[in-house]
Amino acid sequence: MILAGDVGGTKTLLALFDPGPPLRLERAATFESAAFPSLAAIIDAFRREAPAAIAAAALGVAGPILGTTAVLPNLPWSVDALRLARLLGVPALTLLNDLEASAWGLELLGDADAVALLPGAPAPAGNQAVISAGTGLGEAVLLRAGARRRALPSEAGHADFAPGTDLEIELLRWLRGRFGRVSWERVLSGPGLANVHAFLTATGRGEEPASVAEAIRVGDPAAAISTAALEGTSERCALALDLFTGVYGAEAGNLVLRALATGGVFLGGGIAPKLLDWLRREPFRRAFLDKGRLSPLVAATPVRVILNERTALLGAARVAAEGLQ
Repeated sequence: MILAGDVGGTKTLLALFDPGPPLRLERAATFESAAFPSLAAIIDAFRREAPAAIAAAALGVAGPILGTTAVLPNLPWSVDALRLARLLGVPALTLLNDLEASAWGLELLGDADAVALLPGAPAPAGNQAVISAGTGLGEAVLLRAGARRRALPSEAGHADFAPGTDLEIELLRWLRGRFGRVSWERVLSGPGLANVHAFLTATGRGEEPASVAEAIRVGDPAAAISTAALEGTSERCALALDLFTGVYGAEAGNLVLRALATGGVFLGGGIAPKLLDWLRREPFRRAFLDKGRLSPLVAATPVRVILNERTALLGAARVAAEGLQ
């Protein structure tokens, strides 16, 4: 069997796959990441539930890979591939950035696993890319060279945020006063949506009932903001989603340019499927297409929202299976 994993700041998915071919999922489980002291402890818990002989393993991890170690910015862990390989009794364990794993999984998606946001006209031999806003922000590219593919990770979510409108410039100044340096992740993530709402509150934009403000204060801020906007109970939350989805569109368009991702851009992570109707509104589309002289190239690039939350898991399993061949 193959052990594959998608290790995120909020949750960790582990699964056993029959390597096939074709690759076949046999068992999967989800764990709350912060409830465990280490990834090894999660793997122990999973293997108690699903004991099996492991022939190969690959894990997508939400953080940069430094040699055989992964550092997770949103968890108090480090992940050591050599230690985990000994724990599993395998010759080697492959660590991937979680978005790199998602990029490897793109070609395993079926028609029902993603939905079109902007149709475009994909270049059959073009690169593809994935951008995922969730606990953090991740980006990766699937390069195409003839029949060969190569997924490339990045830490682009930690690159400098670039505002594109007067309101976003004001947001940048406000965030600089709060955090100093401002990355894309400070805006384009679950905590980033809370930052956007806090900015609108501090600058007195939009009406908001006290009940909504209290729900944001005591609960999950991003979820409460999204719910209030989608239900039409808070003008301020609606403004927050407009600003957030506009930034999402701008960076998705930037990714087309950086990677020449004319084969398509995919929105992953946990936020995009929940905001699908809002992403179809004008702020995302306008910001995505606003690329000056290269706007026609971006306009021809399709954008899809990934609905299958196991995409990174599939990509990790694919890498492990190919290592057995």
